[in-house]
Amino acid sequence: MKAIIIGSTKHLFLAALYASIGIAVALLATGIYFLNARPELSLWHTVELDNEFHYNTKLASFNEYLALEERLFAEVERKVVQKIPANEFSPVNRYVKNSLSDPAHWPQNWNRSYEWPKADAEFGVLLLHGMSDSPYALSNVAAHFKGKAHVLGLRLPGHGTIPSGLTEVYWQDLAAAVNLATAHMRQSLKGKPLFVVGFSTGAAVALNHELERISQDKKPDYAGMIFISPAIGLAPLAAAARWQSWIGRLLELDKLQWNSIQVEYDPFKYTSFAVNAGDVVYQLALRNQGLLAGLTLPQRAQVPSILTFQSVVDATVSTSAVNNLYQTLPEKGHELVLFDMNRLDVNTKMVSNDPLAGLLSSINSPAQHYRGTMVENISHETTQVQARSFGLDALGNVVTEGKEVRALDLYWPAGVYSLSHVALPFGVDDGLYGAVIQPDLHRIQIGSSASRGERGLYSVSASEMLRQKWNPFFPYLLERMDEYRLAHMH
Repeated sequence: MKAIIIGSTKHLFLAALYASIGIAVALLATGIYFLNARPELSLWHTVELDNEFHYNTKLASFNEYLALEERLFAEVERKVVQKIPANEFSPVNRYVKNSLSDPAHWPQNWNRSYEWPKADAEFGVLLLHGMSDSPYALSNVAAHFKGKAHVLGLRLPGHGTIPSGLTEVYWQDLAAAVNLATAHMRQSLKGKPLFVVGFSTGAAVALNHELERISQDKKPDYAGMIFISPAIGLAPLAAAARWQSWIGRLLELDKLQWNSIQVEYDPFKYTSFAVNAGDVVYQLALRNQGLLAGLTLPQRAQVPSILTFQSVVDATVSTSAVNNLYQTLPEKGHELVLFDMNRLDVNTKMVSNDPLAGLLSSINSPAQHYRGTMVENISHETTQVQARSFGLDALGNVVTEGKEVRALDLYWPAGVYSLSHVALPFGVDDGLYGAVIQPDLHRIQIGSSASRGERGLYSVSASEMLRQKWNPFFPYLLERMDEYRLAHMH
């Protein structure tokens, strides 16, 4: 009888195992089918560029990086712009000359690295954009510092050209480019303080630069680090990116190398997103977490002061990971500015999962050892916002909840219920992502357009069209940057 029971159990186990394998294979096959049924790839998804910088490229200086970049853009012109087939011509294709999305319509081609020297500058600013972006991502911040500082906006490898550049990039490529730009700025400033401003992945690369140096007992390069929507941590699902890419290569299905395949209508940001790009950010975040865990307490104290601006609502990076980073670092004037959602009653009653709920216990803790600010509605009845301190104040004293509250002359715009990952570095008057329509400009204005119609018709999703792309509190962000920079000029 016992043998019969054991045999039956074994058969049931095998049946369940085979069924599970069958279901997994069926789901995998279905997923591959739908991924491969997406629009056909274009030249900008498939062309390989020979003049892109990689971590093993032998360059002696940042000037050589710029010379290589010049050859790279000539290659894009030759291999892509001049060879686009007629059926790809579109009034909103960035690679079609004189289209509404042609970067040449802007006084400066923000896809390229740029440098604005200032001989008598008292400080320098290095600007590092995010994944799939270009130097345009921090152009509003650059304009704020122009004439006040020696400014350098770096085009990270794989960016600003064609989306295929992100299919073969490594995080080490980004780090090597930042090393060159940082060394160039340090040499130009001759001992004067250098601040780095990093957006999303750019923040992660800036953090990596200092963690790598500190782990080797070298002095930090930056007087301070300003992070905007930093990619400190990602959802665990990001780890699956490598497997999707591997399956695509194994089956020779090129479309599996892409999370999204879209019309390239944005002149300064890829709208198609390579699977490898997500994996690069994930691997970089893991590297930073490993480096940080390996630092001794005295070494952690060497990490330059960090000022972070982060939306509580962020679908791209983990807001809690930013808070965890601050918890890991000892007190050194670190600051965190959080932008809450628009908490009018009509908005809060429609929220299914309040993003702030999981953060409240940590950011209001009396044991907090950094300065924090929450930008939030004054009340549920008004769109005006206030800046409420938590954690430590500017003098290092513990701030209890409800103290140090300052009303701001800033308001939530009508119809906007939150910020987003991409919105923070842009003001309302930004010519591409802002809300101010400029009818005399014969070029695309993404932030001021939201086409309406039936769902499922456009290749650009409604969620992407309606994603908030500018920051109504951008003046406050600049004010806090200046305050921070003055406090860390040494």
